[in-house]
Amino acid sequence: MIKIMFVCHGNICRSPMAEFVMKEIVKKAGMEKEFHIESGATSREEIGNPVYLPVQRLLAEYGISCDGKYARQMTLDDYKNYDYIIAMDNNNLRNIDKIIGSDTENKVHLLLSYTGKSESVADPWYTRNFRAAWKDIHNGCQAFFAYLTENKEREY
Repeated sequence: MIKIMFVCHGNICRSPMAEFVMKEIVKKAGMEKEFHIESGATSREEIGNPVYLPVQRLLAEYGISCDGKYARQMTLDDYKNYDYIIAMDNNNLRNIDKIIGSDTENKVHLLLSYTGKSESVADPWYTRNFRAAWKDIHNGCQAFFAYLTENKEREY
């Protein structure tokens, strides 16, 4: 089973969007039993809060539900238990390092690196552009899924 954790600052916008987009991609491929997908925050600010309402609405437009998702902080145990820790931006990468110490197993990557870009997914909490975040996250998740299915020979 491939275990993935998407991470952003508060776990109410980008990382839950990525979590549920990736779950939908995996579901459409009929591979739900081969993946475990979650998301978390690098901060404690939003712990226990639901997915931000504009994100809920945007996901619903695409028939994706995020019901029951509440923000939680990533832990060192998550690093130990997941195969991939996928960050939305460089600040997330720095904050993940503060949580885990260092990425000794090369598990931590930027989502858009799978699209061949070294860019960040802009935080719609600040930009208010949820559709731009959706586009980047959707493209990133599709590219990440393609990478994973092309490289299935790796044992988990």
